[in-house]
Amino acid sequence: RRRALECLARFGQRLRGLPRGAVRAVGTNTLRQMKDAASFLAAAEQALGHPIEIIAGREEARLIYQGMAQSRPDDGRRRLVIDIGGGSTELIIGEGREALAMESLHMGCVSMSRAYFGDGRIGAKGMRRAETAARLELRPVEEQFRRGWEVAIGTSSTIRAIRSVVRAESWGNGEITKAALVRLREALVDAARVGKLALGGLSPERAPVFPGGVAILGAIFEALGLERLQVADGALREGLLYDLVG
Repeated sequence: RRRALECLARFGQRLRGLPRGAVRAVGTNTLRQMKDAASFLAAAEQALGHPIEIIAGREEARLIYQGMAQSRPDDGRRRLVIDIGGGSTELIIGEGREALAMESLHMGCVSMSRAYFGDGRIGAKGMRRAETAARLELRPVEEQFRRGWEVAIGTSSTIRAIRSVVRAESWGNGEITKAALVRLREALVDAARVGKLALGGLSPERAPVFPGGVAILGAIFEALGLERLQVADGALREGLLYDLVG
């Protein structure tokens, strides 16, 4: 909480002088789950100097899709978009710039890593338990998102971090394949501990929450029958900007 307010105060200094309508700030899963969100929000808005809106999971999914759609050309195909955040995972099916089906699931790389790899150990048993938990979370939406799309696209930092490792380890180029995910999972289990991870493309800051993200993406691949995943640069932040300018 203290670090968040200090960060927002630094943002506030940069934004001083901008009209209120020129800034849009939103809170996602952390604020949706926070018990004392109202008191934190008041302090956060004072530090930032602008209103902060806590958005629902499906609104987050819509904005993620908008950001993805604006960041890459429309090839006419219907797209499945996957975004793994810290505490939630969004699944969206869309066409062109329109999101047609949206869902937000209560699992993310931070929450999954804390639950199953919180002691720093990455064992085969822990990985299986994390994947099983993710599959259970996916079960209610599995049928809805298993079909009705032609290309799968991943967004945001967890999936981009996985792509960076896949590239650095020469397991693939621009896409994340099922085979590359299997090799990555094996490498995590072989390392046995987060502190011993020595994967190219993986930053020290990302390492503690990386196993949880890999477990979630592996479960999504299995549940939705994916073979490959393209990666887009645009996501929530870009969606907010395009929404702001109309």
